[in-house]
Order: sequence, then C-alpha cells, then structure tokens
Amino acid sequence: MKKSKKTKKSNTWKIKQHRDQFFKKSKTLGYRSRSAFKLIELNKKFKFIKKNTKLLDIGAYPGGWSQVSSKIITAGKILSLDIKKMDELKNVSFLQSNFMEENTKEKIIDFFKDKLDVVISDMAANTTGNKSLDCIRTNQLCADVVEFSSKILKPHGVLVSKLFMGDEFLEVKKLAKSRFKKVQFFKPEASRNESKETYLHCVTLKPL
Repeated sequence: MKKSKKTKKSNTWKIKQHRDQFFKKSKTLGYRSRSAFKLIELNKKFKFIKKNTKLLDIGAYPGGWSQVSSKIITAGKILSLDIKKMDELKNVSFLQSNFMEENTKEKIIDFFKDKLDVVISDMAANTTGNKSLDCIRTNQLCADVVEFSSKILKPHGVLVSKLFMGDEFLEVKKLAKSRFKKVQFFKPEASRNESKETYLHCVTLKPL
C-alpha cells in the first residue's frame, strides 16, 4: 500500500526535526520551541532585553520567546499575545486575541498604561501552500507590527520582528526606515538554511 504524499511529507518533517540540533537543544533545556534560540541569538547580538524591560510578545504561541524573555525580565512587565491559547508562564500575562483587530490593540495599551521598551514578534501568517502568497501575508503582518510599535514604544524603544525575503520585503524595509532611526536585519543561526526568514531590528523612533 503506497503512502500518501501528505504522509511522506509529514514523516520527512519529523525526521528533520529529530536531526535538528536546535530542536534537540530545546527539548533538553526545556524550551517550548526551537525558535527560543532565535531570540537568544538576537538578544545576544543587540542586547535589547533587560531585567526591567516592559515587553510585548506578538504571535507568542507556544511561548518560546516569552519563556526566554521571562528568564531575563525580573522587574519589568511582559504581555504575550496570540490567537491560540498559550500555557501559563511565570511572570508573563497572556492575552488570547487577534492582533489585527483594533480592540486587541486597545487592550494592549490598557494593559501597559504607558509606553513600552520592546516589542518582539515571531508572527507568521498561516501557510496556504503558495510560498509567494505566504510571504506577502507575513510581511503585511510585519508592516502592521511596525506601524503599531511606532505608536506604543518609548522614544528609544526597540522592535524585533520576523519578515521574509521576497514579496513586500522592500516595502516593509522602507516603512521601518520611515519610523525608526536605525534599521538592521539579522538571520540567526537557529533559522533553518532553507528558510527565507530574517529579523528586523529597529531602534529609536523618528519624531512624527
């Protein structure tokens, strides 16, 4: 009996995961996802998370980035946001909501009561099978994160967000440069080689 293409693809993914050093490390060290190591690398390079940081984690499920942040932030405030329900984390507040909805943004503002130090986002659009469309949709999400961050960050605040090399990339880059004084890109070692993802690192808002 022949295996379906879907089954073969699923098995191939499982094999890759078990061979993946970051997948293995995440299990050994108790992180919720291999993507935790992406944030560890990003913070090692740019040093934006500190013990008193007020931080918003967008697209947080299953919680790898919030987990890393909570190990550093001991006197600040963390809010994690996702459509999917995330298991509780010590010293992390969670909001189950759609970031793209206006009332969600109002809830975020109400939670912090003040401007934030850091916004992080590992958010990506649900995959459709069409790589070009997935790239466009994820980069549009990133653009929305840039816009919102420019309104809620402190003057010297930091934004770190995932985006894809490809469609809409230049538009997002242009938008980021219109909102922030310093814009850099970095692909962590923990990102898979075949992935087109990179991370946007923005610092210090431009005056409106």
